[in-house]
Amino acid sequence: MSKTSADAIASETIDVPKEAAGDLAAAALTPIAELPPEEKLRHPVVKLSLYHRIYDWLDVHISRLSVRNNFWHRVCSFLFLPLSYASGIYFRRVDGDNYVALLPFRRFNRNWYNAMGGAALLANSEVAGGSYLFRACGAGYTVVCKHLDYRFLRPCLDTAIYHMKPREDIKEQLAHGKEFNLTLDIEVVQQGEHDRRVGRCVATFHVTPKSHVKAKGR
Repeated sequence: MSKTSADAIASETIDVPKEAAGDLAAAALTPIAELPPEEKLRHPVVKLSLYHRIYDWLDVHISRLSVRNNFWHRVCSFLFLPLSYASGIYFRRVDGDNYVALLPFRRFNRNWYNAMGGAALLANSEVAGGSYLFRACGAGYTVVCKHLDYRFLRPCLDTAIYHMKPREDIKEQLAHGKEFNLTLDIEVVQQGEHDRRVGRCVATFHVTPKSHVKAKGR
């Protein structure tokens, strides 16, 4: 393009009507604060119905009762985990906040050759680990088992005791206020003079604050 053509294009002007110019100026001076915030459009506030408010209230109070003592643990097991209730698993405090789970050597848990059934030992590993974490985290969290690996070592001929040991620091994870995974090493021993080890279990649980579940609308 020649210099003369460039000067001609640069010298051209565009006439804008006064009305349109006034509208453009008014739009340019419009405060941004008056525009609808995107966050409100993306996450509208939803008022909970009476049913959901009653459900939330019952959920919190039943969760607290289930870890208060063995009596309420048995009542909640009878209502929500009938197989756990039939097995008779219960908790005993060792020291401080440290608990062990005991699975009684009763007819429901025994197999045909009068030893503790493998299915009973395996299934109650999840119950023991989940209840241990639920006691540690409190009623404001949901605990779901993601992975469970059980290794049978020898027959169990008496009451089985579950010793739970977390690999991560539970209090540190709770301080973040977010979802997290936690792995438990569970040693299963036979009650007696020498506490023979009868099984070893590694269980991974996903812990979620109930406030996150409500925020996602689940």
